[in-house]
Amino acid sequence: MALSWNDIRANAARFARDWKERGYERGDAQSFYNEFFEVFGASRRRVASFEQPVRGLPDNKRGFIDLFWKGVLLVEHKSMGENLDKARQQAFDYFPGLKDSDLPRYVLTCDFQRFELFDLEEDTSLKFLLSDLPKHVRAFSFIIGAKPAAFKDQDPVNIKASELMGKLHDALFQSGYKGHDLERLLVRLVFCMFADSTGIFERNGSSGTIYETALQKMAPILGQSFNTCLKC
Repeated sequence: MALSWNDIRANAARFARDWKERGYERGDAQSFYNEFFEVFGASRRRVASFEQPVRGLPDNKRGFIDLFWKGVLLVEHKSMGENLDKARQQAFDYFPGLKDSDLPRYVLTCDFQRFELFDLEEDTSLKFLLSDLPKHVRAFSFIIGAKPAAFKDQDPVNIKASELMGKLHDALFQSGYKGHDLERLLVRLVFCMFADSTGIFERNGSSGTIYETALQKMAPILGQSFNTCLKC
C-alpha cells in the first residue's frame, strides 16, 4: 500500500532525528540509503545498486558509483564535512562510461547532513540540510514513481504537524499502544484535523461531540504522549 505524503513526511522527520548524530563514517552510507528509501515506502534493493562499476572512463580508468539507479538516479556520497562540489564533479565524470539509456535524470551528492539534488532535465538544483528533509520529500517523488515536483519549500505549518505526528506515533508505540489500533488512531486524528480545517465539521456542531467523546477515552494517554512529543 502506497504511503501518503503525510506518512512520508513523518518518516522523513524520524529519519532525520535518527541520523542527526550518526553518519560520521563513510561505511554507514549503505545503511543510510537503505533507510532513506524506506522513508518513501520503497526498497532500495529493488531498484538501485551500491558500488556500481563503470568502465570506459578517460585514460581507461575504472570507477565505482556509490549508488546507481539506471536511468533515474546517481549518488555520490562523501564523509561528513567533505567538499560536495568535488563530489558533484566526480558524479558527472562517470557519465562518459554510461550507456545513453542508463544516464540518470537525477544526481544527488550528500555527506549525511547536507544534500544537493540536481534535476538534469529541468536544469534545477536543490540544497538542504538533513534536518529539513521533511520539507523537501516531494523533490524525491521519482522514488515512488510519482510526477516530479518542482523544487520548492513546503508549508512550514504542515511540516511541523507531520513532525509532531511522527513523535506522537513514537511516544504511543513506546507506551505499548501498537499495531492496527495505533495506526487507526493516527488516521482518525489526521482526519479530524483535516475535517476541522476544511469545514467538513460544522463550527460548534457535531465535531464538538466527536472531540468530547474521544478525549474522554484518550485524554490520559494522549496528554502524556503529547507532553513527551513537545519535549523531544
